[in-house]
Amino acid sequence: MSWGTELWDQFDSLDKHTQWGIDFLERYAKFVKERIEIEQNYAKQLRNLVKKYCPKRSSKDEEPRFTSCVAFFNILNELNDYAGQREVVAEEMAHRVYGELMRYAHDLKTERKMHLQEGRKAQQYLDMCWKQMDNSKKKFERECREAEKAQQSYERLDNDTNATKADVEKAKQQLNLRTHMADENKNEYAAQLQNFNGEQHKHFYVVIPQIYKQLQEMDERRTIKLSECYRGFADSERKVIPIISKCLEGMILAAKSVDERRDSQMVVDSFKSGFEPPGDFPFEDYSQHIYRTISDGTISASKQESGKMDAKTTVGKAKGKLWLFGKKPKGPALEDFSHLPPEQRRKKLQQRIDELNRELQKESDQKDALNKMKDVYEKNPQMGDPGSLQPKLAETMNNIDRLRMEIHKNEAWLSEVEGKTGGRGDRRHSSDINHLVTQGRESPEGSYTDDANQEVRGPPQQHGHHSEFDDEFEDDDPLPAIGHCKAIYPFDGHNEGTLAMKEGEVLYIIEEDKGDGWTRARRQNGEEGYVPTSYIDVTLEKNSKGS
Repeated sequence: MSWGTELWDQFDSLDKHTQWGIDFLERYAKFVKERIEIEQNYAKQLRNLVKKYCPKRSSKDEEPRFTSCVAFFNILNELNDYAGQREVVAEEMAHRVYGELMRYAHDLKTERKMHLQEGRKAQQYLDMCWKQMDNSKKKFERECREAEKAQQSYERLDNDTNATKADVEKAKQQLNLRTHMADENKNEYAAQLQNFNGEQHKHFYVVIPQIYKQLQEMDERRTIKLSECYRGFADSERKVIPIISKCLEGMILAAKSVDERRDSQMVVDSFKSGFEPPGDFPFEDYSQHIYRTISDGTISASKQESGKMDAKTTVGKAKGKLWLFGKKPKGPALEDFSHLPPEQRRKKLQQRIDELNRELQKESDQKDALNKMKDVYEKNPQMGDPGSLQPKLAETMNNIDRLRMEIHKNEAWLSEVEGKTGGRGDRRHSSDINHLVTQGRESPEGSYTDDANQEVRGPPQQHGHHSEFDDEFEDDDPLPAIGHCKAIYPFDGHNEGTLAMKEGEVLYIIEEDKGDGWTRARRQNGEEGYVPTSYIDVTLEKNSKGS
């Protein structure tokens, strides 16, 4: 089936059809463009939604890390990755489908124009041959009529007896001239007719079939290109389905990670004051005034008993008002958190000690780096002046001393509150009142304590003792992943706040290097920490899903 043989006389129809094909191609390209805009807007709205509901940095101390909250934050991270995949779909469609369609439509218009011009030129050449043949035909016809008239005139004069011989001879010469011209025009007409027939056969059996074949091939290529673009349109989304499935699986795992028992325990740990419930109110006997005697001794004794009873009543009332129904008096926040209940005070002090230890580790690492750099400068003076590092090294040493003092002071306060909490079970409730009074007394070092001997309580506690509280009571909100990294070298991560990793392990990046040589990363299980930037290969891609 060929257009050249079947549609030899449908040039205008093929012109319209090929134009329709290009218009349809551009219409589909417009459809793809609008789909790309929908995907981009959808991804943008998803990212804005995630950003809106992601925890703010300022609220990290206000919201405890309940499993339901952590699961929701993980879902937000997965949704952020899902939005990134929608952006990948849009980019793939724009590059593979829309861009390819626009380039192909431009080439198609150029090729169609060339083929149609060739067809029009062939038709114009055939029309020119037909006009030449028609002109020679008309000229031959005219000369034949003139020769016929000359024949009739000659015969009339030849039969006329009155005609002179000269007139007859002249008519005869005219007849011969017209007959000769008619013969020449006949030959010309025959030649033009033969030429036209040849050109017409060539036009309809060679030239036009070739041009129409090229138009047919062009239209079939257009159809094939549309088929490829349809397939690419679907493949753009099918490629990201595995990653989208991982995002959805991550949401399901986040839902499964919700532990109502752990959340309930966290509520207890978050709001537990450490105080004992108030004791029983003493019985107040008002009937003793009815039976009192008029003797002075009895009256004085009654007064003494009444005074004692009033004191007990006062104590009982004070006991009743002390932290009743969990309502704690609000006061200014103190450095040692002595305004908080014992259990909450212990938690805050432990969190502060952990933060100070992390800062101390950073300063120690920076000191080691400065010392190494100083050694290099001393061995190679051309690389730098060792004296230029002295101010920074002195500042780092001052920071280390300050942090050590802060840690020692907070550990003393922690030892104080842990000692009081441990011995509270054997005390009477009245001693709690005394504890509140003496708790406000400040020791010479600035810590609040009942006994000056409690200021020195052995060596500072190691970080490993409090590691179980890092996950339970850490108030930092999970940050969305901004990329991923691959470990180039293994890292043991023994120090507090660091994250151990194996060579080749892939981690999420949640905070870039701030210039101190450390990058904050997170594993798939939610474990976070700092890793050396020089040990990893970082890829900051928001649509990345990790490994």
